[in-house]
Amino acid sequence: MASDKELSDCLKSVEKRAFKRTVYAVRDEDAALDIVQDAMIRLAEKYSDRPAAELPLLFQRILSNATMDWFRRQRVRKSVLQNMSDFDVDPNGGDFDLLESLESADGMLGAESAADTVSRSQILLLIEQEVSALPARQREAFLLRYWEEFDTAETAAVMGCTEGSVKTHCSRAVHALAKALRTKGIVP
Repeated sequence: MASDKELSDCLKSVEKRAFKRTVYAVRDEDAALDIVQDAMIRLAEKYSDRPAAELPLLFQRILSNATMDWFRRQRVRKSVLQNMSDFDVDPNGGDFDLLESLESADGMLGAESAADTVSRSQILLLIEQEVSALPARQREAFLLRYWEEFDTAETAAVMGCTEGSVKTHCSRAVHALAKALRTKGIVP
């Protein structure tokens, strides 16, 4: 059984990546925040009796299910009634920054030149746009494997598919990203 501290530490360790992953999926920061919070509450309420080692994978599975539930609710809402707020454009709607802060090796902000900072932010924006453009399953597999650093078996468990499917989705995502970034002049 996980202690309160272990549960809290687990949630703290996954919160930012989970939020970013959900923003990629639903393309709405407010909805993403709600989904991640609901997933955290479900984990704390229903699975706090599990061993601490199981919590990260369990949370990812809960988050995936919560995201799919959100899509289902959206589909039903849109088919039943048309929400007029969908036509409003948020004038303050900025993009979520992929890296909230850049830290150098010694932990100090601003250790790189302004040109390097601008160049890095432009490249990261391009990468973020290309990741967002991936098909949903490829994006999910890619983010779980390379962002969350799950192995193939863990990713398959979270996604509810076979390890072979995870490998296929990841391979296609990597090739699509590499091709798209090469066309924009970004090479490793």
